[in-house]
Amino acid sequence: MAEIMTPQHRGAATPVAPSRLEVVTFTLGQEEYGIDIQKVQELRGYDAVTRIANAPEYIKGVVNLRGIIVPIIDMRIKFQLGTPSYDQFTVVIVLNIGGRVVGMVVDSVSDVITLSAEQIKPAPEMGSVLDTDYLIGLGTLDERMLILVDIDRLMSSDEMGLIEKVI
Repeated sequence: MAEIMTPQHRGAATPVAPSRLEVVTFTLGQEEYGIDIQKVQELRGYDAVTRIANAPEYIKGVVNLRGIIVPIIDMRIKFQLGTPSYDQFTVVIVLNIGGRVVGMVVDSVSDVITLSAEQIKPAPEMGSVLDTDYLIGLGTLDERMLILVDIDRLMSSDEMGLIEKVI
């Protein structure tokens, strides 16, 4: 069984070796990503948002989701993957992270897959090009390769500034 070192365990003595990981897969540009399905509250089509003054560009604004004000983050802008376009395939993945609800705009949602520990490889160190602190690793499934995002760490990071600034 392959051992997985999650970002929160890098430098720790014992690597984490999950027996399996169930992920929702989505696309941003030409790449396919995956996040832990347990963090996903629901999937919604992209609707108009209310802009927040002085918010970073990747924070599109907020929406009222059944009485809860939810910040909406455009991940294509956040990851600097070009100018986003919004069409019938654009999806908002509503996440529940630490009891807080956040919406994440992606190009499309593909499916739900289960990866075994053998299918999850550690993320390569990319220097300053890509911050691998927010990656669990790379998932391999036949000819597909998924970038597995540690969505908890990404959304609660100081860099994101999301929890403090918007909520």
